[in-house]
Amino acid sequence: MHRTLDRHIDICQYVCHDGPVPDLLPLAADTSAGGCCGTPDAGLDADAARDVARTFKALADPARVRLLSLIAAQEDGEACICDLTGPVGLSQPTVSHHMATLAEAGLVTREQRGRWAYFRVAGRAHDLVAGALAATLAPATATPTPAGGAR
Repeated sequence: MHRTLDRHIDICQYVCHDGPVPDLLPLAADTSAGGCCGTPDAGLDADAARDVARTFKALADPARVRLLSLIAAQEDGEACICDLTGPVGLSQPTVSHHMATLAEAGLVTREQRGRWAYFRVAGRAHDLVAGALAATLAPATATPTPAGGAR
């Protein structure tokens, strides 16, 4: 039998074992009913997870985070789309796309003035981001930390 197998199996994959078959290990306990650690009973439902993901997705691009911070840093709290292209080094259509994503997520508001669009950080942007993070980590945040992360 060994001669027949070694013609069809690469020598690196074939190991001859002539000894007795070892005893089998006992089967693990059946965990199909409740899982090994129990079923999580809390967490976000599908709609809440979709909302949180939309917020995180809007902030997942470094260019969008930079655009948001540039607008927030403006003295009057708003910026024209034409003033945002230079600092991030992107074309106006690309910046417009990023700003549309931020607006859809509720992080900025848009006001059309003639041919240009002006953006402001939405009044609820801070609460939206903080709420998304808190909702995601709610079970893990038993002890709240003060603002600034200091303990």
